[in-house]
Amino acid sequence: MEKRLMPSMMALQCFEAVARHMSFTRAAEELHMTQSAISKQIAQLEALLRNPLFLRVRRRLQLTPAGALYQSEVRAILNQVDMSSRYILTYGSETQVLTIGTQPTFGARWLIPRLQGFMAAHPDIQVKVRSETRPFDLMQAKIDISFFFGHGTLPGAQCRELFEAEVVPVCAPGFLPGDRVDSLEALSGQALIQCASRPEAWHDYFSRQQFQSDRSYHGPRFDTFYMCVRAAEGGCGVALTPRLLAEEELLAGKLVIPWDYVQPSDGAYFVAYSEHSAEVPKIKQFVAWVENEAAQKRARDTQRARSMKKRTD
Repeated sequence: MEKRLMPSMMALQCFEAVARHMSFTRAAEELHMTQSAISKQIAQLEALLRNPLFLRVRRRLQLTPAGALYQSEVRAILNQVDMSSRYILTYGSETQVLTIGTQPTFGARWLIPRLQGFMAAHPDIQVKVRSETRPFDLMQAKIDISFFFGHGTLPGAQCRELFEAEVVPVCAPGFLPGDRVDSLEALSGQALIQCASRPEAWHDYFSRQQFQSDRSYHGPRFDTFYMCVRAAEGGCGVALTPRLLAEEELLAGKLVIPWDYVQPSDGAYFVAYSEHSAEVPKIKQFVAWVENEAAQKRARDTQRARSMKKRTD
């Protein structure tokens, strides 16, 4: 294997500090080193790279083109080393950090409103939540727990199903006469709010009811379900969303369901964690808490379905 070109971490720190301050003196003060020691590190780095990194122009320090390029690379490297070191520093300590990855709307609407219960029960665990529209790679993203919607498979992860997510159309009260449409044709003629992460949503909704629309993909488009729900609330059109992500607005009367068909979930929400961390206490505690919260939601959904059935019988 070819020997790696590996500058010392001290040389990289010295270079980054000098490049940031454009001063050997200020870099030396920041790093608690002598100016001559800083200069020696920079000289060794330039010799290793076979490129000058700094120029003196009219007694002022400037980065060379190679130095400017190297600065951005070195800053990213040092930031990554710092983040990774802080992550390991908290691992297994008395105060542990639990890093959670979630899709934005699910995190804002379902997870975060419940987190206080977990934090109160486990004050020794510090929660850190990150959001991303796509499922996280647990190892590459350096997270402990991932929530995602799908069919329960992530590479190298154990996935536990939480609940399904039936889909309903929603719009603002008064957007439609009588808050209803009398046919799928009338529904398809409305402004259909599109969610970028589920581009097939309206097409699937109509197809399941044996209706073909040439407008399934037309309408204002937003990145997340949260934005779609807010757009519907603002009168931009009819949004198609998992019911649980619009539950708050439906209960408050800020949104209504204009067509009664409820589309069965074509997947489920899962909680996932790396296979090798299954026995880590903070992981086990969080997963147990999440599964209990999910069980309560399923019980409420069952009760609601029974109540609706009684009203229609």
